[in-house]
Amino acid sequence: MDTIPARLSVVTLGARDIGALRSFYRSLGWPEVPASDDGWSAFLLGGVLFALYPLPELAAEAAPGVPGPAGGWSGVTLACNVDSRAQVDAAFRAAVAAGATVVAAPTDRSWGGRSGYFADPEGNRWEVAWAGTARFDERGALLSFG
Repeated sequence: MDTIPARLSVVTLGARDIGALRSFYRSLGWPEVPASDDGWSAFLLGGVLFALYPLPELAAEAAPGVPGPAGGWSGVTLACNVDSRAQVDAAFRAAVAAGATVVAAPTDRSWGGRSGYFADPEGNRWEVAWAGTARFDERGALLSFG
């Protein structure tokens, strides 16, 4: 029987303005793939490629014939889990300093962790979170959760 490997290799955001998004993510200090430009940009994050691609071109490939998103929140969140409770606040401040919009300030959560939400310049939602059960490898890739 054929199967799909249990892995996440690439997350791609359809960008209305790649230049602005690229600048935002670069200002977070994330390592950009050398082949990036304002036509396609990517960042290697703990074993997952985070890519920015022009929204009309991505829609033509991934959703042909479907009206494009109108903007605002898509119903999807991305997350960056950090190593400690204190790092949530520090990472959140760094995102806001880079131009993120505060959606929900960091707070202790009922599930025992701490997290906050911000939006990038195009409204994509990111959670910065700490969960005491999360374990990472030396690249920052998540090894276990819970």
